[in-house]
Amino acid sequence: MQTFELSKSDIHKIKQALEGEEIELLELLRDYHASQIAILFQSLPIQSQTRIINLLSAEIASDVIAEMDAESHPEDLLLNLHPGKRQEIVEELDYDDATDIISQLNEAEQQEILEDLDTEDATEIRNLLTYHEDTAGGIMNTEVIKVNLMMSKKKAIDQIIIQSEEMEEFYTIYVVDDEDTLQGIVSLKDIIKSNTNARIADLINHEFVYVTADTDQEEVADLISQYNLTSIPVVDNQMKLLGRVTFDDVIDVMEEENTEDMLKIAGVSEDEELSGNWKEAVKSRLPWLVVNLGTAFLASSVIRSFETTLTALPVITCYMTIIAGMGGNAATQALAVTVRRITLSDLTDNQSYKTVLKEFTVGLINGATTGFIIFLFALFYDANPMLGLVIFMAMTGNLIIAGVTGTGIPLILKRVGIDPAIASSIIITTFTDVFGFLLLLGLASKLLL
Repeated sequence: MQTFELSKSDIHKIKQALEGEEIELLELLRDYHASQIAILFQSLPIQSQTRIINLLSAEIASDVIAEMDAESHPEDLLLNLHPGKRQEIVEELDYDDATDIISQLNEAEQQEILEDLDTEDATEIRNLLTYHEDTAGGIMNTEVIKVNLMMSKKKAIDQIIIQSEEMEEFYTIYVVDDEDTLQGIVSLKDIIKSNTNARIADLINHEFVYVTADTDQEEVADLISQYNLTSIPVVDNQMKLLGRVTFDDVIDVMEEENTEDMLKIAGVSEDEELSGNWKEAVKSRLPWLVVNLGTAFLASSVIRSFETTLTALPVITCYMTIIAGMGGNAATQALAVTVRRITLSDLTDNQSYKTVLKEFTVGLINGATTGFIIFLFALFYDANPMLGLVIFMAMTGNLIIAGVTGTGIPLILKRVGIDPAIASSIIITTFTDVFGFLLLLGLASKLLL
């Protein structure tokens, strides 16, 4: 099996070739796939990227630029190219890929690129730029294979051959009427196997899944995954066919959404690039740390209210961090599972109730188990069975709270229209810290003093 990994020796070899003659560099680049060159660009300055792109044919160069991730800024590379070379590359790109890249530029820079394109390409890209980037319209490709409902088998095949000349690949043939309204789908296999006199109307499948241009990209990904589709048609409110979203577009969407959720759970804005500089990182993270500082003061105020207990039982301080830390970890586990489940499907009220009940049970069992371990530790190390009992109850109670809040809070936030990933982590950490300290110090003040 061929691999597209790029080793350190490969990178070193190409960087050395960049210092030599262009003919030698081009000869070396022929051994690498477009995706490998795109990975290489992550470690090269834009001047070197430009030199390599200028050596490649427009077809291969467009593949390289399409494979570049957003953080490598392919839009800057495009701007750095000679207008003639840039035009060739953009016209080789699929419309959705070209739109994704050009959308990252300001209006004047977009206009500069679009003015050099032929009228048809420029019009298609301008239309796609009007859609929000997180919708089906923002990720669709307007190049489709479509045939008229009333076509004969022969005419339909002729049309498919003509339309497919401009497309690298297609998965589904869409059937429209004279008004370009989507009526259904038909497979190439069914057309080929049909009788010579067959018409498309006899072969059409009216049972099909579609999305509108303003459908959220995450919902599009869910539908393609749920129905095992290779592509899904995009229509307007009058069912006019606008384009298609393919499974490879969805892979990018799923990766983007998963990354976004992970960053939100960690309290990091999705606007921060993984390869960004320290200024971007500070701007992204500091606001969340300030919010977290405020919640930490709340937990600190609980500790201050039990100064008498802490003075009389200084040993209790050794167990405070254990109770809070275990609660935080348990809550994060419940949160991660719940956010993922919400992402995959909308939970009904009954499913939400069962999810919270399950996490309550998990918290009870895990809390009692870990609480018993720490009870034994307190019994043998501190020789104080009552202290062990207090810690056992506090641990059990806090892990129950962790499970319920880790599940319940994202479900509540989802219900009121707030992204459950973005605020849940700070809220549940506050709950487990505050209630963990309250349980431990409150029980200690009642049972040990």
